Amino acid sequence: MDDLTTLQNLVLAPYILQATALIGVRRKVGGNQFRHSFATLGILLDYKYFHDPVLLKASLLHDLLEDLPATKVDDIRRIDQDGSKVVDLVLEVTRKKDEPKEVYLQRVLTSSSRNAKILKCADRISNLTDLHLDTHTNNKISDYLDQTEIYILPMAREVSKDLLTELTDLVEKRRELCKLGLAAKVKNLILPGKSKREKIVK
Repeated sequence: MDDLTTLQNLVLAPYILQATALIGVRRKVGGNQFRHSFATLGILLDYKYFHDPVLLKASLLHDLLEDLPATKVDDIRRIDQDGSKVVDLVLEVTRKKDEPKEVYLQRVLTSSSRNAKILKCADRISNLTDLHLDTHTNNKISDYLDQTEIYILPMAREVSKDLLTELTDLVEKRRELCKLGLAAKVKNLILPGKSKREKIVK
C-alpha cells in the first residue's frame, strides 16, 4: 500500500475529538496542549511514519492522561480496533503521579517500546521548538537541554538517525540562544553609581 492510500485510510477523527479536551490546558509558551498534540503528530508525519496508525493516533493523546487524569480510558479503548494499543502506548509515555521527571525519563529510555521512544522524541522536538527566552529563564532552558542530552538523545540513537539529527541541532541552537541571552543581560546591567543610561559594554 502506498503512502497516499495509507493516509486516505487513516481515520483520526475520533482521536481528534478525544484530544479536544486538551484545548483547556494552557501552555506556558502560549496556546494549549491540543495544538501541541497536533504539532507532535505533524512531526511524525514529516518523518513519514504513515504506516503506523497506533503511533499516529497515540500522538494526539500522548499528554491526555497526564494533563487530565480523570479521562475515561475505556472510552478510548473502544474507539476502534487500535484503541487498546493506543492506550497502552499513551500509558508508556505518561508520567505517573509523584514520579520524578528524571525517573520517568529513565523509565522510558530503558523500559519502553520502540514506538514510545519515537513518540517521546517527537514530543521533545515540539517542546524544544517552543523553548524561548521570553517564556523561560536561561537556567530553565539549560536544565531542559541537559535533560534532553541525558535521556532523549539516547532514545533517538536507538530509533531514528533523522530524529537524532534534528534533536541534536535543536539542542545546539538553544544553547546558542542561552549564550546570546546571557550576553544581552550582562550588557544591560547597570553599574552601581552610574546613571540608567550607562550600561556595561564589552
